[in-house]
Amino acid sequence: MDQDVPAEEAAATRPRRGARGSYAKGQAKRREIVEAALVVFGRSGFHSGSLREIAKRVELTPAGLLHHFSTKEELFTEVLRERDARVQAAAGDVSEATLLEQVRNVVAYNQTTRGLTSLYTVIAAEATDIEHPAHAAFARRYAERATSTSEVLADAQRGGLVRPDIDVAHAARLISAVMDGLQQQWLLDETVDMTAAFDEFVRGYLLLPRG
Repeated sequence: MDQDVPAEEAAATRPRRGARGSYAKGQAKRREIVEAALVVFGRSGFHSGSLREIAKRVELTPAGLLHHFSTKEELFTEVLRERDARVQAAAGDVSEATLLEQVRNVVAYNQTTRGLTSLYTVIAAEATDIEHPAHAAFARRYAERATSTSEVLADAQRGGLVRPDIDVAHAARLISAVMDGLQQQWLLDETVDMTAAFDEFVRGYLLLPRG
């Protein structure tokens, strides 16, 4: 024991093993719940996705699940955050030199994660309802993505990396539209090669013709 610290104070400041172990178990269970919710919300959407089914997948009662996430909306928000974190990790950082490669990485990653791709596609469609809990977040997401992408495309134009005759604001919206459309087609028919189709869009629309 530290000789400079009174015994009572040292005892008070030591982490309690039981509390620490309980916290770790709680965090592990939260991650398990989020994984189950990714599957359920991805298949059924927010409104039809059942807390009862999520709880059953992680061997909890609905009341037990709500001990970890106080509302369905809170759990749903965490699911979207987790989805975004995984996609960002797969994509990498963006610049005028890496934008198209980054977007291609997202397309390729989505083709390996059906659950996450389904989640995004289902929720994006549901969120067109103004009363949906994700409506404002998705509207903001698309607007912010369009703004940031158009700025990077403008830099790429000045650097001679993309065609000088395209409208970068329209191109930014088209990139999102192509990605979303390919995801929906792939979810309906997994023989669709999203990466190859996106490469064709980039080659035919964004890049300068060779030679």
